[in-house]
This record gives sequence, C-alpha cells and structure tokens, in this order.
Amino acid sequence: MEDKTYMQRALELAKLGAGFVNPNPMVGAVIVKDGVIIGEGYHQKYGGLHAERNALKDCKEKGNNPKGATMYVTLEPCCHYGKTPPCTEAIIENGIAKVVIGTLDVNPVVAGKGAQILRDNGIRVEVGILEKECKNLNRVFNKYMSTKLPYVVMKYAMTADGKIATTSGQSKWITGDEARENVHRLRNRLSGIMVGVSTVIMDNPMLDCRLEEPTVNPIRIICDSYLRTPLDSKIVQTAGSIKTILATSSEDEERVAEYEKRGCLVLRLPKTKQGIDLKALMTELGSMGIDSVLLEGGGTINYSALESQIVDEVHIHMAPKIFGGDSKSPVGGLGISDINQAIRLNPINTTWAGDDLIIENEVIY
Repeated sequence: MEDKTYMQRALELAKLGAGFVNPNPMVGAVIVKDGVIIGEGYHQKYGGLHAERNALKDCKEKGNNPKGATMYVTLEPCCHYGKTPPCTEAIIENGIAKVVIGTLDVNPVVAGKGAQILRDNGIRVEVGILEKECKNLNRVFNKYMSTKLPYVVMKYAMTADGKIATTSGQSKWITGDEARENVHRLRNRLSGIMVGVSTVIMDNPMLDCRLEEPTVNPIRIICDSYLRTPLDSKIVQTAGSIKTILATSSEDEERVAEYEKRGCLVLRLPKTKQGIDLKALMTELGSMGIDSVLLEGGGTINYSALESQIVDEVHIHMAPKIFGGDSKSPVGGLGISDINQAIRLNPINTTWAGDDLIIENEVIY
C-alpha cells in the first residue's frame, strides 16, 4: 500500500508538467527514506532537468542524504545523453538503494535498458506499481514515440439531442464555464489545435489558451484547401505572436505570400475528395515535433478526421439542453448506411463539469 501511495504522489507531481514538456513525457519522482519523503520533483519544462534529478536536487536543498533511499518514479529513468545527462548516472552516484518504476519507457533508446543498468549497479528495481495509471498519463508520448504521429483528441460540445448549434446557427455557449475551462486545460496540455477554415470564417476565434495560471498557447493549425482564411481574421493578425500553420492544397503563390508576410507557415499538401489529406498532414506535423493535436472543428472536418482514422480520442461535452430541429450535429459527412460499420468508441472516463457531462472515449478502428 505504501508503494502505491508514493507512486500516486509521483503521478500528481508529473501532471504539473502538462503542456510544458512536450514532446517529452510527463514524469514525477519521489525519494523516500525511513518512511519519510525526503525529496520530490517532476519534469518541469522541455530541455530542463528530468524528474529524478529535480528530486535529488530537492533532497539536497533540504539537507537530506539520499544514500540508501528508495526512489519512486512514474517512468523508467533515461540512460542516454539528450538535453540532459542520463538519470541513471545521477541515481547511481547518489547511492539510491532501490528504484520503483511505474512503467518502462517505450523509447527504443531506453526500453528496459535504464532499469537493467540500475540492476547491474546493485540497485534493486521493481516495475509495475500503478502501471496502468502511469501508462495512461503518457499516452500522447507513447504514440508519438512509437509512430512519430501526433495523438489527436477530437472535442465537441453538444446538447442532449446531439446539436452543436440552434436552427439560427447560434452556438455560444452550449456548455457552461466549468466545461469551457476544461477545454482550455486541454489546449494547454496538447501541442496543437486544429480547425477547418469554415470555423475561422464563421466564428473568427483566437484558438488560444486562457487560464489564470501560467500556460502555453497551442500551435494553431487551419485546414484550408483553397486559402479562404480572411487576412483580417484574429488567427492571421496574431500569427506573429502565436505560431500558426495553414494547411492547403492551393497553388496561388500570391495568396500564399500574403499569409507568410503576416507570419503564417503555409504547408502544401495533397488533396482528397474530403479536402486536405489529413494523414499527410499528421505526418508533416509529427516531423515538426508536434506530438498532439486538439481537433475543435465542425461536422465536416470531424467526419474527415474519423474517416481518415487519425483520431485517437473523442471528448464529448454534453449539456443538459435540447435544441430540436434539423440544426448541425458534431459529425457530418456522408455518414454510414450499415449500422455494423459505425465508428465505435470505448468510454475511458466520465466527469461532471458543473451541469455538463464530459465523456472521454478511445476510438476503436
């Protein structure tokens, strides 16, 4: 039970790095000696010290000696030189006697090697405490490290009868303040945010992160086959301060130059019947180090994304309201005729945000 308690604390610490460590994993570490926590830390920002080194630093700053202690860490310590030296070296040098690891690292340069190096140096190693929770924490990292493709979360707000707007087109606001705050937490946690050009034309959004605590704005990605994004839109006007990508199949060089002059990055991509080739876009974004994308589009791009099988999760924010009529639904497109061909979801978490219900689902292809 004590092992789980300390690992739970390490998980809580790891989550503090959300939005600041991408494309690195979120990691937390706790050092325990004689039943007392003598040091703790987490990976705070990309390029900064890893959780293990921060925990050791905290330990020493408090005047505690880590020799003979046990370290609890949510992810296998690294054993290679990257932005920082290997954490295995620091653990060995400081005389840690035992390391309890939540889950092994999927990164092939680590993948069990870190744990083995610790064992080879006489350190007891235990793996698998709260393993499911530790893996779940870094599902974005695990996919990106395995495939070099972004983890895509589709989010939409709808009424109890599945509408995303009234018959007159009004959509602000379907859900309440607490649900919308949850959306901004998602924007802070994921590297990019993607919409279709129709959303930009209709709503003129900023697509930034608005939370009181320190936050990171996601990279804005607009799917715009024919470069219809208004030059006076908030997206284009703020492209100099918030990184903005226009994904297009347009060959209008003069139009492209206008966006680039305003700070937008224009990606040329092949076109499909549904619009931009979303699989090709994901490959491009992955190569740019964008490990995750929040899709906040309308029914058209949502259908295309699901049909292209790029979506990993669907987050449904459902308000206790009914609009009725034939107004828009969250997923448009051609739809399916055979019920057996439905895209299936596996609910993985449900929470309440005020009066609104948030259902997080894994997509099953």
